[in-house]
Amino acid sequence: MNNTSLIRRLFVFLVALVGAIVTIGIIRVAASPALQEILLDADADFWPFTVQNVMWVALFIGFGEIFLRWSAASDEENQLKRGYLPTDGRALDGETLGRIKTGITDRRFGRAAFLPRMIERTIDQYRMSGNEDQAISVLNSSLELYMHEIDLRYSMLRYLTWLIPSLGFIGTVMGIMFALQYAGVPANAEADDFLYQVTSRLGVAFTTTLLALIMSAVLVLIQSLVQSKEERALNEAGQYCLDNLILRLGTGPDANTNTSSE
Repeated sequence: MNNTSLIRRLFVFLVALVGAIVTIGIIRVAASPALQEILLDADADFWPFTVQNVMWVALFIGFGEIFLRWSAASDEENQLKRGYLPTDGRALDGETLGRIKTGITDRRFGRAAFLPRMIERTIDQYRMSGNEDQAISVLNSSLELYMHEIDLRYSMLRYLTWLIPSLGFIGTVMGIMFALQYAGVPANAEADDFLYQVTSRLGVAFTTTLLALIMSAVLVLIQSLVQSKEERALNEAGQYCLDNLILRLGTGPDANTNTSSE
């Protein structure tokens, strides 16, 4: 990860953290007491350090990660509009391949994307071997590696979609524990509102899991949509290389030179 990507990730993390805090504050001020109890556990003695608040922070960090992935997927889709390869159907000779590679090298910020890296690797392999089959093999290997790279980029999101339900279950266990602790005190058992106090604690305990499952479901849905967008961009880049590079190789002077030398 380069410095620009690291700074961008830290900035998005800070924005997500601020967004979570603002959302918690809005719920705290604008929501009804019953809704505050469900969403924030606002009556807890240790508020604001509640499980629900931690879940909101994790949710917004997940939204930040999704934004980064959506931005990367959009950039990959835009690579197809930059005209790396000629699309007029003519055969690609050695001089043309050299110009294509030089054009990619001169693009300072474009080489991090999948498409220019794929084109550059395929051209390098073909110019060294003069063999179309090896160029196709490099293209296929690159597609597999990039697909794995995409999958690795979602590791943090997968962790967050596991973490939020886990926090919900932890909150439920804690709520049951606090309810039992309250019920176990003899003085509390004689109180007029004993049943209300116990059931309200149990109610908050179970709504914590419900809230966590809803958050996780929303996060997984958006993650699936964004990941499919990024994988679709990679597939389109592979088809672009196949149609405008691989299928038009084999007639250049580099290939003839390599073939005659063999």
